[in-house]
Amino acid sequence: MKTKTTKSGPRKVLIIEDEGDLCLLLNILLDGKGMEVDHVQSLGKAEEYLLQEEPSVVLLDNRLPDGFGIDFISSIKKQHPATKVIMISGVDTAAQDVALENGADAFLSKPFTRAALLDSVTSLA
Repeated sequence: MKTKTTKSGPRKVLIIEDEGDLCLLLNILLDGKGMEVDHVQSLGKAEEYLLQEEPSVVLLDNRLPDGFGIDFISSIKKQHPATKVIMISGVDTAAQDVALENGADAFLSKPFTRAALLDSVTSLA
């Protein structure tokens, strides 16, 4: 089966997540699946990254040190309309409706399975 690629090669995935263990786990799960994985730990760093890069998919945590990911979805979509956003939240399940209304393409509740993560990323990338 042929791996879907972007202009620059592998699908680029940006993880915006402040929990180091979860970032590492997401990297391990996605790396080597035809994806180039980068991660940042704050919305400020994500803004800087998005000025330089255009990821295929963004995995976006809701509760970050400098704000709520749910409020950042529209910024991602405005700057990169083709980028797919997967909102990740474990605290507030009501965030799912708001995330989808704000433009998220999918929602994963923590904890999620490896299969759910891979299905979400590969179906959108």
